[in-house]
Amino acid sequence: SGALLDRFDIVGFDPRGVGFSSNVRCFANNAQNESVLGVLGSTPFPDTAAETRAFIKATNTHAAACSGTGLPLTAAVSTAEVARDMDVLRRAVGDRKLNYLGFSYGSYLGQVYANLFPDRVRSLAIDGVINPTAWAGTAATAATPLGDRLRAADGASKALHEILVRCDRAGGAACSFAPGDPVANWRLIADRLKAKPLDLDGTYGYPELAGDALTALYYDAGADMIADLGSSLIVLTEPPAVRAKSTNSTTSAVAATRAAAARKAALSSLRVVHRRLAALRVPATSPGAAAAPARLGFPELAAAADRRAPYFGALWAWNNASCASAKWTATDEDAYRGPFNRRTVKPVLVVGNYWDPATNYAGAVAASRLLPNSRLLSSDSWGHTAYGSSDCVTAAVDRYLLKGTLPKKGKVCVGDSQPFDGSGTEIDSLQRRVLGPLRPTRR
Repeated sequence: SGALLDRFDIVGFDPRGVGFSSNVRCFANNAQNESVLGVLGSTPFPDTAAETRAFIKATNTHAAACSGTGLPLTAAVSTAEVARDMDVLRRAVGDRKLNYLGFSYGSYLGQVYANLFPDRVRSLAIDGVINPTAWAGTAATAATPLGDRLRAADGASKALHEILVRCDRAGGAACSFAPGDPVANWRLIADRLKAKPLDLDGTYGYPELAGDALTALYYDAGADMIADLGSSLIVLTEPPAVRAKSTNSTTSAVAATRAAAARKAALSSLRVVHRRLAALRVPATSPGAAAAPARLGFPELAAAADRRAPYFGALWAWNNASCASAKWTATDEDAYRGPFNRRTVKPVLVVGNYWDPATNYAGAVAASRLLPNSRLLSSDSWGHTAYGSSDCVTAAVDRYLLKGTLPKKGKVCVGDSQPFDGSGTEIDSLQRRVLGPLRPTRR
């Protein structure tokens, strides 16, 4: 916001291994790189036996390459090392204590910094908060994939269900997917796509439905995109009707013409929505962290996650699968695994969004309970992260960063944009929102 820009110089940096920092190079050349990443980018997650075999082979190749060719840098890109780099940056700009605003994965980086350097914090605000214990892992969660133990899928599933319920409540005038039962019809679409994917300039099946829906949920005006997806797909996935016997051939011809026109319009609409969402996707992946070794059966774990958190469990379980491979052997001996409950010299502000599809609100609650000198600010808002979703959140975070003033205990803000109430803004304008590096699909 303008208030922060007037008070502070904003210092961003590319963490180790990415961007303009020295890059991790896992492969000797681009051809090898593309042969592996092309497989991992071919679908949001594997859905068939053939895709699963190819996916596991690619993740193992990727893991072995990063643990071989990628050394020594691969073994020195842990969050703890990035936090130590951040302390070097703090000293380099002449600050006695750190002022920090971190989103999504940046929330975990902030928590690691706070626990490594609790006496060097002036203000530390984290938004879109990751449960640090879940990210770092414990002996009890060693058999659980990183993407699953964060319970991101549960948050996304909850948000989608609420949008579909509100769509039904809003009615057809406000939500194009309202006719019928939106919750049941979305499930019907998913079942149809599992049985028979569409040909939409390539395969459009259940994984693509999950990927598109998750991308839409990243934005606070994404409910309209969800409705557009549903209204197009319910038409396109409908099995060919059994030709009814009729003595009125004119009536049959008119009905067939109308059905063909509806399918053509739905196909055009789906192409527009799918391509638009592809352009909006967050391109980066979350940094690697050790998770379940491949021998534990990733397909079975992903399937179980999808049953628990419909539509998104498999997608988030497969995210970062390369890091779960037994062939990933590069580790940082100075990595930080906790504890995450050290008392900072100044309080930490933790911001959680009820309907966040990537960083479950429960993560913010867990983080605030761990940090003894922290305050939780909740937001009934949509999309990934909350800052910028309402004047309430933005002003509260600004006051804290500027003056150290905490919001009242139990404070709950309400996002300006709510599904189907007429308050939504064009999704293209939401590029202003800060999106963390947890990507919704592998594309």
